[in-house]
Amino acid sequence: MAALKKLILGFVILVVTLSAIGLILPKHYNVERSIVINAGPDVVYPEVVNLKAWPTWGVWFKRDPAMELVYSGPDRAIGMRSEWKSVSEGNGEMEITALEHNKKVVYSLYFPDMDMGSTGTIEFMPSNSGTRVVWRDEGEVGYNPVDRYVVLMIDSLLGPDFEAGLENLKVVVENRG
Repeated sequence: MAALKKLILGFVILVVTLSAIGLILPKHYNVERSIVINAGPDVVYPEVVNLKAWPTWGVWFKRDPAMELVYSGPDRAIGMRSEWKSVSEGNGEMEITALEHNKKVVYSLYFPDMDMGSTGTIEFMPSNSGTRVVWRDEGEVGYNPVDRYVVLMIDSLLGPDFEAGLENLKVVVENRG
């Protein structure tokens, strides 16, 4: 009986300690990747501002070809929305919230199943060999200590998808020219 009490007490101490540590971990995250595409911003920008074009280069769409997609709002403008349902990739919503023609696309992203959202930005900067495209996503996870542990790994979870998506975008744009 004494061993069981020690085991339970040890478990409680472990849970309390991990929770306390989780509360002091960062709640804000930022994931960023970039690539240079051999085309001008005027050629790259249309592939990003048009949410209907994302399935040609976005990795999540390629991993689930059966993903259900619905688009609404003004086409290639602030307020354009996409919503998706996917067994393997999860459900989500995306809306363009700000634009700078041939320079920047800003969007809000929301995953209702996890009640988690973020802000994404894709910027286009002319370079000597084409366009440097920078894809950034940032958000906050709140006070849940488990979510704060996820923040420690989020770059390694999302980063490879951003890299693959940018590579796909490069292939799409450069093969079109």
